This record gives sequence, C-alpha cells and structure tokens, in this order.
Amino acid sequence: MNEEKKLAEEYEDLSCSCPEMPQLDFGTFVLSMSSSALVHLGEVPEPESGQLMENVLAAKQTIDILCMLESKTRGNLTDQEARLLRDMLFELRMKYVQKAK
Repeated sequence: MNEEKKLAEEYEDLSCSCPEMPQLDFGTFVLSMSSSALVHLGEVPEPESGQLMENVLAAKQTIDILCMLESKTRGNLTDQEARLLRDMLFELRMKYVQKAK
C-alpha cells in the first residue's frame, strides 16, 4: 500500500498544470471525444486542414468508446455528467445513422 501511495504522489508531480489548456475533467473529456467524432462524421472541419473529411468507421469507433464509457461509469457520474454523455451520444448516433445510410 505504501508503494501505491508513493506512485500516486509521483503521478501528481507529473501532472500538467498548463494555464493555456482547459482544465481536464469528465465533461471536457466527453466534449473532446464528441468533437473528434463530429470531425470524423464530416460535420465540422478538421482542425489542422480546415477541410471537411469523412471517416465513418473512425466516427463509429469513437461513438463506441463513449458508449463503453457510459456503461462503465453508470452510477458513478453526477447528474450533469451523465446528462452530457447521454445527450452527446444521442446526437452522435443520430448523425452517424444519417451518414451510414
């Protein structure tokens, strides 16, 4: 147990405190993954090129990851976190179905 505490303290020392980056929390992570799925669906431009690109398989994989996250975190999220994840999954699934036709 003492070794676990030591590892946890070492990890804390390595954590990034970059003021130019948004604070990383569950909502930020879900929004980041959702944004990635929207890029893959061709709904928003790719950040680097500014072009719309479609990769429906990559979008499906990202949606599946969010779905797995929802399943694995059920009962452990705040109401706001659960609602955000549920709503983003609904939106992404609807857009995926439109693209996969």
